[in-house]
Formats: sequence, C-alpha cells, structure tokens
Amino acid sequence: MQLDKAIQDRLSVRKFLDKKPDWRIIIECINASRYAPMAGGNFSLKVIMIDDQEKIQQIAKAAQQDFISRAHYLVVFCSDKGRTTNAYGKRGEIYARQQAGAAIQNFWLKIVEADLGACWVGHFHEGQVKRVLKIPEEVDVEAIFPVGKKAIAHGEKEKPSRKIELDRFLYFNEYKNKRMKAPRNIKH
Repeated sequence: MQLDKAIQDRLSVRKFLDKKPDWRIIIECINASRYAPMAGGNFSLKVIMIDDQEKIQQIAKAAQQDFISRAHYLVVFCSDKGRTTNAYGKRGEIYARQQAGAAIQNFWLKIVEADLGACWVGHFHEGQVKRVLKIPEEVDVEAIFPVGKKAIAHGEKEKPSRKIELDRFLYFNEYKNKRMKAPRNIKH
C-alpha cells in the first residue's frame, strides 16, 4: 500500500467482526513503532498488548466506551519518560509525548496497511488503567487502541471523517499569514 493511500484511508473503527485477527500481524504493526524518532535515542515507549477479555472489559469501563469491550485485542501505549527527562529536564516530558505520538502514528498506518481496524482512545481514567495493567505510577498511559477486523454492516460504506482544508491551518512565515511571498525574479 502506498503511504498517501494509507494516510487517507486511516479512520477510526469502532465495529469489529467476531473473527479474531492474527495476533502476529498486530505485533508487526507494533514493531513499526520502533522506527519513530526518539529524542537523544532514548526510547521511552512501552507497549502492552492485551487479549485477556476480563482486562479488556475493565479497560472499557475505565474509558467509559462500550465498543472497546467488543475488540479481541487492545494495544496500550505508554511513555516511561525517565531517561528522556534525565537528559533534557522538563522539556523531556514534552519530547516523550511527541515521540509517543510519532510511534503511535507508525503503528496506526501499519494497522491500515494490514486491513485491520482500530480507534485511538485518549479518554480514560488513567489510574484505573494503570491498576488493571500493573503500570508503575511514573509511567504515562498515552493511548488505548482496540484492534480487530473491521465490520461493515450490509450497505454501509466506510467513510472517513471530514478533514480540514489545508488553507485553514497552514500559515507562512508567521501565525495567521496565509500568503507565501511571491518569488523574486533573479536576473542573470
């Protein structure tokens, strides 16, 4: 699959088929996270893959989102920012979040390429998720991804959400400047 197609085809999937996807494919998608940029080479990302249905139910409750409970797998991304903050101080916390976002995007694009469905869940009670998964207090839970085979009801089409137009968020040389300077003619 071409990168542009994967980016444009990416959408949040909340309906999954009953058929369980091959967990090895999900591991391959997680592997793509390793190639994200990491500040100073300090890999701060930790990933937990869950297939235990009891834990999935508990996490669905912690997120207050029922569709999570219907996934066969959850992938939870965490940041252990210790080494990054030791190297960069307070800015290291920002870098850890940035690198988590880059790694998550790699994962999600591989999910699209594998023709699986997932949804980025950022709303959850972090303390409850940490208790269920035995995540240490100093580690941040960044996102939860229910993963499965996409279910599309008869006659229903997958439809990505409306995307913002480029000219609504792209500025040139300073905030709110919507025009690029015209190139100057260079005389030979």
